[in-house]
Formats: sequence, C-alpha cells, structure tokens
Amino acid sequence: MEDRNTAMIVLLLLCVTAEMQIDGLCLDVCASCHANATCDDKSDGSGKVCNCKYGFVGNGRTFCQDKDECRIGAICGLHTDCHNTQGSYFCTCLSGFTPSNNMDVFIPNDGTHCKDIDECTVTGLCGEGGQCRNLKGSFDCRCILGYEVQNGAEPFHPHRDKASCKVVDCSRPVAAEDTVLLSVSGTTYGSAAMFVCEEGFVWRRGNNRSVCEADGLWRGGNMSCEVVDCSRPEAAEDTVLLSVSGTTYGSAAMFVCEEGFVWRRGNNRSVCEADGLWRGGNMSCEEVNCGPPPAAPHSLRLWDQSSRPGSRAIYQCNSGYHNVGKGNVSKCNAAGEWERPPLLCKEILCGSPPIIESTVQVWDGSSAPSSRVLFVCRGGFKNTGGDNSSICGEHGQWSSPTLTCQEILCGDPPSLPHTKRLWRGSSTPGSTATYVCKTGFNPKEGNNMSLCTSHGDWTKPNISCKEVECGVPAQIPLSEMLWDKSSSVGSLVVYQCVSGYGNVGEENLSVCTARGEWEGASLQCEEIRCGEPVLKAHAAMLWDGSSHVGSVVSYRCEEGFHSRGLGNSSLCGEEGEWEDTDLWCEEINCGRPPTLPHTHLLWDGSQSLGSVRLYGCKEGFYQEGGNNMSTCLLSGQWGEVSIKCKAKCGPAPVLDHSEVVWHNRSVVVHRCEEGYHSWRGSNVSECESSGEWRSATLTCIEIKPPVNHLCVLNEKCVQWRAEKYEEDTETYKVTYTGSRDYQRSFRDKRKRFLSSKADELQLCLNLLPVTNYSISITAASSRFTASITTNTSLTVPPALAVDYREFETPVPTLRLRRSPNTLDPISVYQVFVLPVDGIMMFDCSSPASLDPKIKSSAEYITGQFDVQHVGTEMNFTVGDGLLYGGFFNAPLQNGRSYYIILRAVSQWKSAFKSSCVLWAKVTGTSYVLRVSSLSAVAAVGLVAFVLIGGCSFCWFFKRT
Repeated sequence: MEDRNTAMIVLLLLCVTAEMQIDGLCLDVCASCHANATCDDKSDGSGKVCNCKYGFVGNGRTFCQDKDECRIGAICGLHTDCHNTQGSYFCTCLSGFTPSNNMDVFIPNDGTHCKDIDECTVTGLCGEGGQCRNLKGSFDCRCILGYEVQNGAEPFHPHRDKASCKVVDCSRPVAAEDTVLLSVSGTTYGSAAMFVCEEGFVWRRGNNRSVCEADGLWRGGNMSCEVVDCSRPEAAEDTVLLSVSGTTYGSAAMFVCEEGFVWRRGNNRSVCEADGLWRGGNMSCEEVNCGPPPAAPHSLRLWDQSSRPGSRAIYQCNSGYHNVGKGNVSKCNAAGEWERPPLLCKEILCGSPPIIESTVQVWDGSSAPSSRVLFVCRGGFKNTGGDNSSICGEHGQWSSPTLTCQEILCGDPPSLPHTKRLWRGSSTPGSTATYVCKTGFNPKEGNNMSLCTSHGDWTKPNISCKEVECGVPAQIPLSEMLWDKSSSVGSLVVYQCVSGYGNVGEENLSVCTARGEWEGASLQCEEIRCGEPVLKAHAAMLWDGSSHVGSVVSYRCEEGFHSRGLGNSSLCGEEGEWEDTDLWCEEINCGRPPTLPHTHLLWDGSQSLGSVRLYGCKEGFYQEGGNNMSTCLLSGQWGEVSIKCKAKCGPAPVLDHSEVVWHNRSVVVHRCEEGYHSWRGSNVSECESSGEWRSATLTCIEIKPPVNHLCVLNEKCVQWRAEKYEEDTETYKVTYTGSRDYQRSFRDKRKRFLSSKADELQLCLNLLPVTNYSISITAASSRFTASITTNTSLTVPPALAVDYREFETPVPTLRLRRSPNTLDPISVYQVFVLPVDGIMMFDCSSPASLDPKIKSSAEYITGQFDVQHVGTEMNFTVGDGLLYGGFFNAPLQNGRSYYIILRAVSQWKSAFKSSCVLWAKVTGTSYVLRVSSLSAVAAVGLVAFVLIGGCSFCWFFKRT
C-alpha cells in the first residue's frame, strides 16, 4: 500500500512539472483507475471517471473488489447451486435435475433453468415387479399387482433402500373335502390349479379351477363333490333288511331271513360300490314248521291247523273259570316251537263286598256269583236315594251300589238385634246357642236359648233388649260445648274455652256410660296474659303496656343500624306468649372492597359508612381513563369505580411464512410471503389487557400445483394428491389412452369424471392387460393437467366354459363355448390327453409343451388352435387321426381311461400365462368288446326266434 501511495505522488509531480499553466495544474484521471476498473466519460461531458468493471464493486480508483452474486437471493433459480468466481459466477443443477440447455454449467441470463430428470424412462430401474414413479428431483418404486414388497415398505428407492418386489406365492394348493389335486401350473400369482373328485364321489356343481390371487390366497375353486348314492338296498326273496350304515359309497347293509325262515347258505352282507350298485349279498333262506300247539288245563284250544312261524293258537277258560294269566295266545316262533301258553284258568270268587261311607252291611258272607249284600244308613245320617244292594257277577266282581247317606245338620243359629250369640259352633241335633244383650242395652223379656232339633232346625228365641240413654250434658262456665245431640252409650261431648281464656283443668271430654250418666269432663277456663315483651339489641320498643291476647308491640332500629328480617312487630297469642319476630339490627358495613384487574388498592382497612378507597394501575399498565375513588354508602355498598388500565405489550408476534405490513403498539396486520397464499384465519394480532398479544390465526400454505404426487397402484388404480385453496368440491377429468406393440390397430381411449372434497384421491380404472397407457388428470377449476404413463402386465387367460362329460367311446366329440377376449391375438388353445392310470400330477404352467416335436409318454398334446381364428363355439373330436396346429390327434387306446384337458395359453415376449379346465373323461371299456357283446346278444336272439318259429310251424301242421 505504501508503494502504491508513493507511485501516486510521483505521478502527480510529473503532471505538475509537465503541464503547469497560469490558472492551475492538470491531473490524468484515467491513469489513477484501479486495475479492475475502466475509464469512462462522464455523462455531462465534463471529464473522465473511473468505474469498476462488471462483477466488481468499489470507487473505481483506490479499490474494486469482487461482487459475490450468489448472495443475491436465488439468482440461479430453483433446484440449483450457485458458484462465485472472480468477477462472475456460474450455476449447476442439483442431483435429479438437468439444465435445459444440456450443458454442465450455465448462467441463467439466457433463460436456462433446471428441469426434472425422468428416471422412469430407464427400463428395469425398480427391478422385477416394480413400477417406477417420477418425483421432483428423484423417483420411487411400488410393486405391481401380483408382487409384494420385501425388506421394507412402499414406496421405496432401490439405490437407497434394501426393499424390492417379489412375486406373490400362494404355496401349494390344498384340496377341499372329497377332492384331489389333478394339476397345478405353479404357486405364484396368476397360477391355476385343477381338482377332480375322489373315488366314490361325483362332481355335481361349482368350479374345479382355483387361481393364485394377489393377496396370496387361492380363489375361485368351489367344486362340490357328492358321494355316490346307491339308494336304499332291496331285500331278496324270504329276507329282510336288518341294518344299513348308509346309502352312500362304502356303506354296508346286513340282511336276515324273514320270520318263518332260516339262513342256510350265502353271504348276508352287501356293499355300496362306486358304480352306484349294491354288491356281495347272496344269502338263501328255508321255511320253518312248528307242528300242533300244546294243551292247557281247564281250557279250550282254537287253532286253524297252520304250523308256520307266526301262526297263532287261541285258548279259552272253561265255564266257572277265568284267566288270571298274562294272555291267551301261543305263537309258532322262528325256531320251529310253539311258545308256552300264558293262560292260567282259576275258579271265579268275588271276595269281600264294597264299603260305603256312613252305612252298615247286611250280608251272609257268601262271595259266589249271584250272592247279595244290603246297605242301610247309620244313626245321625239320612238316606238321600240310590240302590242299596250289591250282587256278585260272573266275572268275579260285585256290582256297584248307588246309596248315599247325608249327615243331619242345623246350620248357623239365628241372629237377634242388639244381642251377642254364645255358641260353640256345633250344628248337630241337641246343640244349643245362648243370647245376651250388647253393651248399651239391658234385657227386657223373653227366652234367650235356641236348640238344634232332629229335623235339622233351630228353635226360635224371643229375648228383647232396650237401649241406655244419658240425656243432655251439663254446661261448664266460660266454655263452649261441641255435641252432636246423641245421648246413647259411647256418645262424646267436647268442651273448649271461649276466646281469651285458657284451660287450666285436666280433661275437656265427657262420655255417656252404660249407667246412663255423662262422666270425665274437668275443664276450668282462666283469662290469658303474655307478660312483658322481649327486648331487641340496638332497637327501640313501641308498646302501650297491654299484654292480653291480640296486644301488639313494634320495634325500630337505632341510628347507624339497619333492620334485617321480614317483620318488625310481635303479637300476644292465645298460648300466652309473644310471637317471635326475626328482626335484628345490624351495623352498616360495606365489607372488603372488590379487586379490579391490573390495579393495586390504596385503603386504610375501614369498612364503615363514609370510608374511602383509591385504585392505581400496576406496573406495566397505564390508566386509560375513568374514576379511581370509591366511598362506603348508606346502602352498605361501595360506590362504583370506572378506572381502566391498559397493558403495554412487547414485540409483535411472528407467524410462519408471513410478514408485517402495519404495526402500532396495540394492533399488528400480517400478510403471507411471496410464494405462499392465505388459506384461512385472521390476519390481525391485538394487544390484550393481560399484556400479551392475541396472535393472528392466519395460515399461509405453499402454492403448489392442483394435482401432484400422481402414481399408478397395482396396475388398476390412479392416485394423486389435490392442492386446493378451500375445502370445496373439485371436479377432475381423467383421460387414458392405451396402445399395444403386438396389435397396431388397437386403441383403448376412455375418460372418467370424479368430483370430491378429499385431499388424497384414488380412482380405479378398468385397464386392459399387456397395454401401454398414457393417463392425464385435469382439475376443472384451474385447468391444470398432470400426466403419467404405465404398462400393464400379462394376466392369466379367462376360465373356459366347457360342457364336462364322461364318454365310453374312443372317439368322443367335445364342445367349447367362448367369448372374444382382448388377449386373443397372443393366445392359443391346446388339447391334452392324460392316461388316468399313469398320471400323478399335471403341470398346467409348463411352457415346454408348446413344441409339437416334444411328446411325453404319460401326456401329450393332441391339437392346438390359434384363438383369434376360433369362433364363439368349437367342436373337437378326440382321436380322429388329423393334424391340428402341427400336433397329431392320435386315436385313443382301447381298454384305457383318459382325462381330456383344455389349456388356454397367452404369451408375449418372455411372459407366459396359462389356465386349464377338465373337459372330459373317457372310460376304459373296449369298444370292440362292446360291439362283440352286442353282436353275440343279437345272434342268440336270432337263434331263439328261429327255434320258436319252427316249433310253432310244426304245431300248426299237426293240427291241420
């Protein structure tokens, strides 16, 4: 620096010596400019001036330092890094972005900016089963339908995370009840498995094909196999069914000989076999004979001369005897013997005659048939009708007499007025009842007894009773009498003193007694006086000295006190006491003065009338106005104070993404920063009386595109996030167009509309397989459009609709019904022949069988058809010896059983999907053998016909 100053001084001296003039000296300005400055003409033409070059700042002469452009906001734009250089700068893009001019570095003065790199254009970036989604400056991956994430969660980044997609594996399918697995194309997503019924079962309904779904479960197979039913077995001649375990396959039936027959030879057990027939039972039964039945004592035998099992012989007791055994029939049993006759004949006797209540028997003791017994009523009872005799019958039983005897009773004795009845409750003849007069009545005349006679009646008593009378009750001085004018026994009279007098006696009640006199009243009446009234504290008494009933005394509080209570007077009552008054006199007291917000109190503690209190604002507050003094008033209340203290708030509150546009010490107005917009809430903050700001509720949110985070899920649904200013309904138009590499004429163009208030939206589309789709979503209110592309994968061909049948012919004709499908151009149908006795498992997913040169001894393809050339129906005859799609349709071998399976195969590039269905079953009966059998039967029939015809001709010839 010192060297530079020395050079400047030398330069000035040279200028002075070289260009000295009369009116002063001349300076060369350009020579004094800084190395990073230029010498320019002044705008007014008055001379030269030094200006720092572009990219430098300073005075142009003594210093020009580098200007750091990277400190001037976002000079390079979004998604960039700024790099300062001497006198300039340059920009680079952040990772995930690239310059629009395709240069590594740039300066944005030509409009160059950083744009997002679409990493999803790189095939296989997300690995097998992964679908790429481009993001701002990056990308992420999700698994397509049929794949699931492993070692992480969705979405994932393959360069950053360990997550990846693996195909869903359903594991080996499990056969349902009564079914077995016939074939399976694999265990991963889209694989198909086929089932057949177990031996002894038949396929009735449901689908025999299951497919591995995206959730790792086998679905679609609901095949129902019913066990073979042979129906109820029929018994052979002379046999009956003893037991049967069921009518289905494997059930067993047991038979026994009919009653009267015995098992001699053969098998008595039949089994239900797989063909629906009972087989194995061939038992033979022979008839049984019992001979004549045995005789029984004292009886006759009735018999139809039959001795077969089940035949009956009936026995009947002789006259004078009856059967006391358990029956009278003997049967011929299956063992060839007559059962022992249960008959037991015993002589007939009636025994003791029946007993009738309240009667006596007249009987000679004989119990032989025709004996008689007479019945008569006992004493105290009378005959009310009926037969009084019983006779011994021929069956050893007495006839039933109908005689009834009823006891003689008089009932309750009669009632008489004004009497009491003395009776023990007995109403038999000879019982008595005695009558006495009730209380308040005296007997006058007549008989007081009643007697129960033998006719069942009470004799009539004639006693009479007269009521007792007390007359008019006596008067008592200074009293009033309350009486209902009744003077019979028990009547009451109540006495009460007249007004102003009270009872000093014991009893004020008199009763009419049975002696005819009033008794009990001892009332005495004296005048009532209350005495001196009660004195009240701090109150004067106003009283005329009278203390009789109705006298009044009044009270009034002294000065400086005020009354409390509802009344101020007392009355002399009829009880001789002054009424209690709730009056009391209380000194006037205003109490503790109230506390006001944000104030302190200046007060000496006095609460009496005229006391004064002063209020002042606390520290941090100032008095905005109002009265600050209060006085204790006659009403006992402090006078009103209107002082208002205003708080002093601190710095203005700060809101996220906002700035202050106006401010005083009480109010602050906010607004959102650039790049943000106001979504909701108040934009004003106010200073409250507590000294704190009541902050504004303004919410500023970043301005974002209306549709973002757009992605495709599981090759079925499109998902995006909506950015809206308000929570109103937005309408979206979703347009999607599909094309195919293998089908140039194919176009799938559709659109959908969706209205929703949600922030996260999802719409599922019916996207076709093996198709390249471009999907665009437009928000109607802002007309903003976001787009995404996706490729759908190859799916399993749809299940085939066939008529499953079972054939016994070696050349069966099979039928297929189908509907056109978009995968027809890349699909074929293959017909497989599988020998039943040699197959263990059929692999439906094996692609090697597509080659007609490869032929397995266990299974083979007998025909192949391009699906796009097949109509809605197709008939195919197995074993016709022709070529179909390069495969020879070889004849089936006689005597062997086969499964015929139809497989649909779709293949594009390396992707291969297939599905299989059981089309038919060909049983192993030899066709030649069946034709030979039919021929033999026809020949036998022809010979029989010839013989019968010849015999008939000979017979006719002999007759003629």
